Amino acid sequence: MRITAVTCVKNEGPFLLEWIVYNRLIGVTDFLFYSNDCSDGTDDLLDALAARGLVQHLPNPAEGRNYQMEALKHARLQTIVTDADWVWVADVDEFLNIHAGDHTIPDLIATCGNPQAISVSFQFFANDGVEAFEDAPVIAQFTRSHNPDICCADGSIEVKTLVRRDFPLQYYGAHRPFFRKALAEDKRPAWTDGGGRRVPFRFLMAANRDHIRKLPAKGARSLATLNHYALRSLDSYLVKNDRGDVNRENRAFDDTYWRERNDPAYQDLSIQRHLPALEAALADLKSDPEIATLHEEAVRLHRAKRDELLAQPSYQAMRDQLRAAPALPPQEEALLRDLGLWTKEAAQ
Repeated sequence: MRITAVTCVKNEGPFLLEWIVYNRLIGVTDFLFYSNDCSDGTDDLLDALAARGLVQHLPNPAEGRNYQMEALKHARLQTIVTDADWVWVADVDEFLNIHAGDHTIPDLIATCGNPQAISVSFQFFANDGVEAFEDAPVIAQFTRSHNPDICCADGSIEVKTLVRRDFPLQYYGAHRPFFRKALAEDKRPAWTDGGGRRVPFRFLMAANRDHIRKLPAKGARSLATLNHYALRSLDSYLVKNDRGDVNRENRAFDDTYWRERNDPAYQDLSIQRHLPALEAALADLKSDPEIATLHEEAVRLHRAKRDELLAQPSYQAMRDQLRAAPALPPQEEALLRDLGLWTKEAAQ
């Protein structure tokens, strides 16, 4: 089974090797990377990996602001995508954590009944007080998240989607594929969530803005969860804030974004089932001197950017603000205030 992962990156150099190795462990066979405006050696490392046949690396074709959507439009026509049995569109801070069978994508597909799409719900992993960037596996460092059934007092959570080759595709979205609304009822795709259940009709049809990229979370993660390490360390978050993201150049992430994803109420170690194999595969990949050197240079540049930022009063203030921010999403704080249950202890 050929499974192609498609992703867009900007200054993700220190995290590339872990993400590639992890996805290979769960069954991804091919990788299509788009990069734009990198200053930390991400593009150099990807070029070296591409020269060894481990990934395909292309410059992002975007001419406007929406880098990811323009890259996905371009990716649809690439042989590495058109020849794949399944396509997985995800970011480098997202790790598909499969609970079914042998914890691989083929077993997830089989357990879900081989549908044409599988949408897996996010689980947002908290920073949980980790300040310093460490060159160590992300899946080992961050183990706490919100209750996976509730996110910011919402029972519906965003998804990312595995897409089968015969999906009646109109276009790929960042969170899910789309088909033409005029498609005949008997041509609509078979589509499940991460619990193997049929997705709700409103989600299937992208009925409105509220039903485009979220699914009811309860019961949706019995077979797979999407671990999202959007914050990582405080150091890395400051660097992320500086770089913007792959969708909108120089978009600032204020403390609302941080607080919505920094709820450490729930511990989940399940993804660490892969840690021994991941560490062995990382060591093997880094046994290539050029790959090891380029990775180390990306790590050095990541730390240098952190130091550069923390020499600025505005970033010192941001760091202090994030350190002091309540470990509770703003929506939950507002609810507790409305109920008269808010205390400083509730925020810790």
